[in-house]
Amino acid sequence: MGQISGGHLVAKALKNEGVKCIFTLCGGHIIDIYDGCLDEDIKIIDVRHEQVAAHAADGYARVTGTPGVAVVTAGPGTTDAVTGVANAFRAESPMLLIGGQGALSQHQMGSLQDLPHVDMMKPITKFASTVPGTARVADMVSMAFRECFNGAPGPTFLEIPRDVLDAKVDEAQARIPMSGKYRASTRLRGDQRAIEQLAAILVKSERPCVLLGTQVWTCRAADAAKAFARGLNVPVFMNGAGRGTLPPNDPHAFQLSRSYAFGRADVIVIVGTPFDFRMGYGRRLRAEATVVQIDLDYRTVGKNRDILLGIVGDCGEILSAVVAAASAGKNGAGARQAWLAELRAEEDKLTAARLPKIRSDAEPIHPLRLCHEINEFLGEDSVYIGDGGDIVTFSGGVVQPRKPGHWMDPGPLGTLGVGVPFAMASKLTQPEKEVVCLFGDGAFPLTGWDFDTMVRFNLPFVGVVGNNSAWNQIRFGQIAKYGENRGNVANVLSDVRFDEFARMLGGHGEEVRKPKDIRPALERARASGKPSLVNVWIDPNAYSPGTQNQTMYK
Repeated sequence: MGQISGGHLVAKALKNEGVKCIFTLCGGHIIDIYDGCLDEDIKIIDVRHEQVAAHAADGYARVTGTPGVAVVTAGPGTTDAVTGVANAFRAESPMLLIGGQGALSQHQMGSLQDLPHVDMMKPITKFASTVPGTARVADMVSMAFRECFNGAPGPTFLEIPRDVLDAKVDEAQARIPMSGKYRASTRLRGDQRAIEQLAAILVKSERPCVLLGTQVWTCRAADAAKAFARGLNVPVFMNGAGRGTLPPNDPHAFQLSRSYAFGRADVIVIVGTPFDFRMGYGRRLRAEATVVQIDLDYRTVGKNRDILLGIVGDCGEILSAVVAAASAGKNGAGARQAWLAELRAEEDKLTAARLPKIRSDAEPIHPLRLCHEINEFLGEDSVYIGDGGDIVTFSGGVVQPRKPGHWMDPGPLGTLGVGVPFAMASKLTQPEKEVVCLFGDGAFPLTGWDFDTMVRFNLPFVGVVGNNSAWNQIRFGQIAKYGENRGNVANVLSDVRFDEFARMLGGHGEEVRKPKDIRPALERARASGKPSLVNVWIDPNAYSPGTQNQTMYK
C-alpha cells in the first residue's frame, strides 16, 4: 500500500457505498475529490449552480433509495446548496453534501470563503461535522451515510478543510469501511401488540380509509400496500411520492373524494406522512374517527393531532404484518362494498363537475385542460415531476402516475426550482424511462440555466411550462386579502418565450396557444430526443382549489 490523498479517500468511500455519480460545481477547495472520482470511475456531473447540485442529489436518492451526493466549494458554494439540503431535510431524502473549507492551518485567519458551515447546516441535517484529519476521511464519509438512515431518512453534511483533502497518508493508516460490512437492517416491524390491535380495529371497521404517503415509496413498500388494500378491502388515497402505489382505475384507488372520506370514515390509517399543512395539521380528519398513524420517525407520531394508536417502523413490514394478523378474522369485505361504492359515486360526481374545464377549448388555456393533456400523454414508464405553485397544485388532482416511484415533487418545504435537477437525476439513474416535467413560469427560471447541463450530458426530457406570466399562487392570496387594485403587486412577470430559450441552448422548443395543439406539441417533444420545453399559455385568472383552500389565506 502506498500514499493516498484525502480526495481519493472520499472517492473510495463513495465507491464502497455504491455511488455512481456526484453532482458538483467546481471550486479550488474540492478538486482532489474529482481526481479521486476519475480513478474510481464515478461520473462527475458539473452543473451551473450549487442549488441544482443539492437538488439533483436529493432526486438521485428519491429515485434509487440510496444516498445522492453533492460536492461544492466553501463559502458561497456551500451556502448556495443550503436550499437543496433544507428541501431534502423536510422531504426525508437521504443525501450527503460535501463542502470545502479553508485549510486548518489557516483556521480563524480569514481564509478565502471561510464560513461556519457546520453550524449553519446542523439545523437542517441529521448529522454535520468537520473532518479533522486525512486518515479519518473515508471513515467519516461512511459515518455520514449511516446517519442518513437513522430513523426517517435525511441529509447529512461534511466539510473537509483544503489541507486535509490534499494531504496524503499511508493507506494502511486510513480506515476505509467496506460496503455491506457495517450497515444494520432498517426494516423495523413495529410492536407486535400494536400490529394486532390495528388488525382488530380494521376487521371491525365499517368505513375505513387509508392515506399512503411518501414513506411508502421510501420503504419500497408498494407491493405490501397493494396487498393491504386488497386483503382488507379498504379504499386508498395517496399523496407525495406515495402517488402511483396503486395504478389509475384500481378499484381500491381514490383521488378526489379524500375530504369526503375523511369526513365520514370511522377508521383512518395515515401511513408515512405527517399531520402538516397538507393535512390541515390533522384537523381535516373526522374528530370522531379512530386515527392510526404509521411512521419511521417516533417524533412524527401524534404530532399536531391526538391518535388512538401509533406504530413506528418500516411501513411495508407493518402493513404486511397487519394483513397476516387480520387473515384469521372476518375483514368485513361485504359491508365495505357499500362504502367503496359510496366513495366511487362521490369520485365520479367530482370528476364530472370539472369535465367542462378539462374539455374547454378556451384561450388562454385552462390549467385543468393542460394537466389533463399531460396525464393522457404519460406512458406506463413515464416519470412525472411537478415544479411550480398553482399549476402543479392543479396537476395533483389530475395527473396519475402509472407506477410507484413515478411521481416527484418538492415535498413539504414547497421549494421551487427542483424540476430540472430532479429530471437530471432521474434520467441519469434510469435512462430507459421517459421524464415529463411540468413547470410554473415562475419556478423554471430559478434553476433553468441547467437546461444547458441536460443538453451537455444528453439527458432528454419533455418539459412543459404552464405560463400565465405570474406567481399565481401568491397572486390569489393578495387579491383575496387586499382587493383587485393591490392584487398584482410583486407577482406579475414578463411574457417569457421559454421555447426560444430551449432552442437557444440546443434543445427542442415549441409555443402553444390553442388547446388542440397541446398533444401534438408534446408528441413532437418526445420524438425530438432532446431536452425540450413546450411553452403553454394558460389563463392567469384560473386558480386551483388547493390554492384557494390554503391555510395561510384563511
